[in-house]
Amino acid sequence: MWPDPDYSQFSIDHLPAFWLSDEAVSGELWTKLRLEHEHSGLWPVLLEDSVQPWSAGQIAPDTAAEIDNYHAAAFMAEVWSDWIERAKADQLELLAPFGARCPGPAPAGRQAADPDMVADWYAGLVAERRTPLGLVAAERGADVLAVMGWQGALNHNEWMVPLAAVVRSWEDRFGARVVSLGFNTLDLSVAAPPVTPEHALHVAAEHWTFCPDSVIYSAGTLTDYAEQITGRNAWSFWWD
Repeated sequence: MWPDPDYSQFSIDHLPAFWLSDEAVSGELWTKLRLEHEHSGLWPVLLEDSVQPWSAGQIAPDTAAEIDNYHAAAFMAEVWSDWIERAKADQLELLAPFGARCPGPAPAGRQAADPDMVADWYAGLVAERRTPLGLVAAERGADVLAVMGWQGALNHNEWMVPLAAVVRSWEDRFGARVVSLGFNTLDLSVAAPPVTPEHALHVAAEHWTFCPDSVIYSAGTLTDYAEQITGRNAWSFWWD
């Protein structure tokens, strides 16, 4: 799939951003392609069945090398600080118990299952939505966000590269794997989720900086959102 040269976010034009299937695929095929990733260099990602942005070419590919320049802790601190500068006093309740102080990235979770096996399981569930498949030339799933030029979080952060850096960190700390992307959605499998209220609350703070809409619209507060992700082997994000 080539970027549309008239798309305003267009950046790289010398390679196709990804390959897109003509039809919906099964979870079994996703697993087969995931197993071949080590040799093929192509990461499979289930894509929302819609023309926009895939077939329309509304994508802005970046190189994976750019991701090396960003770190989850720095992104989290910057988002937190920017929001605090604009927030009113009564809005700080949203970030309780942390308030104006950014807690930084949460400690790693305890891995209870093989991350790839959890990803295969979750892909089977997502594939029931009858979604097409994208194949992206990326060394790891997190890099897909930048390499394929996905723009789903544009209203939160105008560049996807820092978000890919955050997902890389989640791969390392929580056994996360990129399974599915939509126009403005992201689905991750998680092999080492937080299992205590304290840890989940810390992870919830990270999720808020990554995707505020998921916290605000699904729960309202970090505490309520933390309850939703405790022990869950899948994280889903949605940007307004």
